[in-house]
Amino acid sequence: MLLILQEDVEKLGTRGQLVDVAAGYARNFLLPRKLAIEATPGNMKRLEKMRAAFAKKEAVEKGDAQKLAELLTSVSITLTRKAGENDQLFGSVTSSDISEALAAQGYNIEKRKITLADPIKVLGEFEIPIKLHREVSATVKLTVKKEE
Repeated sequence: MLLILQEDVEKLGTRGQLVDVAAGYARNFLLPRKLAIEATPGNMKRLEKMRAAFAKKEAVEKGDAQKLAELLTSVSITLTRKAGENDQLFGSVTSSDISEALAAQGYNIEKRKITLADPIKVLGEFEIPIKLHREVSATVKLTVKKEE
């Protein structure tokens, strides 16, 4: 089924792109969430106007992401967790923990934008990558300390 994407969909495409997907994926996920519209002849004619609007929106979002990235480079987070011998944590530090710590400092960043390869399970200092935009990312310094 041919669709025109209205929003960026990870691992599928970007706004304004024409994609061919399974009918069930379109009917059950993309269309109800207004992430895409059908590629009818009328919508194909409107596609150029839509692409111009998407380009403006993209420029604004990228600028906002760059400003936020500059602010985030100076941010450091300290979390205290219970740990056993050999500095192993009881549990782990996940992207949602990092998101909550950033929210406490006034930065509202969704946990899905924080790209941890694996949850953190040891004490120490870490550089946490945050993908703010398709082309803009930042790193935040995280320190995990032992709870006394």
